[in-house]
Amino acid sequence: MLEKCEGIIIRTTDYAETNKVVTMYTRERGKIGVMARGAKKPNSRLSAITQLLTHGYFLVQKGSGLGTMQQGEIISPMRSIRGDIFLTAYASFIAELTDKGTDDGRANPFLFELLLQTLVCLDEGYDPEVITMIYEMKMLNVLGHYPVLDQCSVCGSTDGKFSFSIREGGFICHRCLEKDSYHFKISPAAARLLRLFYHFDLNRLGNISVKKETKDELKKIISAYYDEYSGLSLKSKKFLKSMDSFRDMV
Repeated sequence: MLEKCEGIIIRTTDYAETNKVVTMYTRERGKIGVMARGAKKPNSRLSAITQLLTHGYFLVQKGSGLGTMQQGEIISPMRSIRGDIFLTAYASFIAELTDKGTDDGRANPFLFELLLQTLVCLDEGYDPEVITMIYEMKMLNVLGHYPVLDQCSVCGSTDGKFSFSIREGGFICHRCLEKDSYHFKISPAAARLLRLFYHFDLNRLGNISVKKETKDELKKIISAYYDEYSGLSLKSKKFLKSMDSFRDMV
């Protein structure tokens, strides 16, 4: 049975001498894996369409196990991302997070749209650090985690000075700080952005400028939250951290 689906390539694995197993996140079926026979051959009609991060339409032969990709049509090759090693690193992290954070065959049109819009924003030149943090915050719900960002996670208060508690899973007001001696101090700007990133609609993204110190605050908190709750170990995240350290030294 042949099926046409819209998808984004989030992982490729070489199989035998000439084939690839391609994992893509699709609008219709969520994450699926397919065999792309002969895709490693330079002259193969599947060579270009099976490149990581490609957005396209794919014709898949469904079977009892792994389906087979018959053909594809590129909608967007994400050229700007491919031409920039730093953008490629951020996009690869987003792809790996999507891959490791989702189950096979569980459709989520919202997540597909979020993934597509995130990659388009990277490709169009928006701040990759900000775009990546927005995606990380929005992926938390997909992973089943719901940080408390509208009130104190301990007493429920909405006023006061707030820090962030990994232990309590969200904001913690100055009156409840003794509940977590390892809380993160957070500036009002970072607190505002953390909440914004979580609720924000990427389709409404304009020019957003975030100071380096604020980015550093946000990255520290988001990373600590993921380390505590997600259970994910992402190779691309380690590379991003080393890349950030290199850029700080330059």
